[in-house]
Amino acid sequence: MDNRIYLDYAATTPVRREVLEAMLPYFSQAGHNPSSLHAEGRRARAGLDDARDRVAQILGVPRKTITFTGSGSESDNQAIVSVARALRDRGRHIISSVIEHHAVLHALDALHDEGFDVTLLPVDARGLVDVEEFSAAIRSDTVLASIMLANNEIGTIQPVARLAGIARARNVLFHTDAVQAAPWMDVRPDALGVDMLAISAHKFYGPKGVGVLYAREGIPIQPLVYGGGQEFGRRSGTENVAGIVGLASALGLAVQERAETAPRVEALRDRLEARIKGLEDVRINGEGAPRLPNNCNVSFAGIDSESMLVGLDLEGVAVSAGSACTSGALEPSHVITALDIDPRWHQGVIRFSLGTGTMDAEIERAGSLVANLASEMRERNLHS
Repeated sequence: MDNRIYLDYAATTPVRREVLEAMLPYFSQAGHNPSSLHAEGRRARAGLDDARDRVAQILGVPRKTITFTGSGSESDNQAIVSVARALRDRGRHIISSVIEHHAVLHALDALHDEGFDVTLLPVDARGLVDVEEFSAAIRSDTVLASIMLANNEIGTIQPVARLAGIARARNVLFHTDAVQAAPWMDVRPDALGVDMLAISAHKFYGPKGVGVLYAREGIPIQPLVYGGGQEFGRRSGTENVAGIVGLASALGLAVQERAETAPRVEALRDRLEARIKGLEDVRINGEGAPRLPNNCNVSFAGIDSESMLVGLDLEGVAVSAGSACTSGALEPSHVITALDIDPRWHQGVIRFSLGTGTMDAEIERAGSLVANLASEMRERNLHS
């Protein structure tokens, strides 16, 4: 397994050695309940408080605006559902986009069932929301907008700062899913102008099962989980101290190394894309738009996604058929079908996502394997 090439970092990243080392004491000698008043509990509380302070400092926000959750999906759910419910007397209209993560779209479905009116904005062929369409969609009863910072499937970066500025001027709260963006770009809420923001540790070499919800002071965040009133009353349940410490450690390392790693990874991505664009009947989804440096989403016309994925896996290359959250399904992803492109590009979609440890030789080998497999599959299709 050591010679395998992992190109599915957008799905998840392994925990870094430094992060694991930071977490280990909180599984053992410091692994106590941070709500307990004895010395052991205070030791755990110190670790939790230090992690919160570090995350708040990195994001440039007050510590009490940070809520630790169980995932990016939970952070998205809590921001959208709780705020919409809290503001329902003021208005019941919410704006989002057709290419949001299912954590957002399914939360909006639930709110629709409760009587909220949801406008899902279209995107262009590159996967971008139109700023003017966003502005025109705001109504007198609009209370919330949720537009993701960077798409998990095609990597396109939305003009969130502009959108959030429009929303704020119209007294509309703005939430962004920054889960994919956090390792690669500045996600400080003040820089983006957002009211709420979600990130998840396992996208930047931290542990799975721990996320962050930032909510500006005064935002009416209500709990989805009731009990002991942890996390300033916003999320009950004994905190996952080890995971939270790991998140803070991983986020700090990601931000510290971003300026060096992002350009290197982008150069490798561009090399892979150059090799793939030389093939017959391919399309780079999101090309022409600002994109995350590690994302390469390709449509292979006339080739089945599952066959390409399995073929690459057998050759030792791990990729995804679009999003890992939907790759178990054979239907085209909602992101690809939402693009303003010819339907022939809806099938045969493979997402290659690079990581900070991706090497030149891995990209060269992966590019060659993709070219060979695409040629073999098209040859078989001609004779079938």
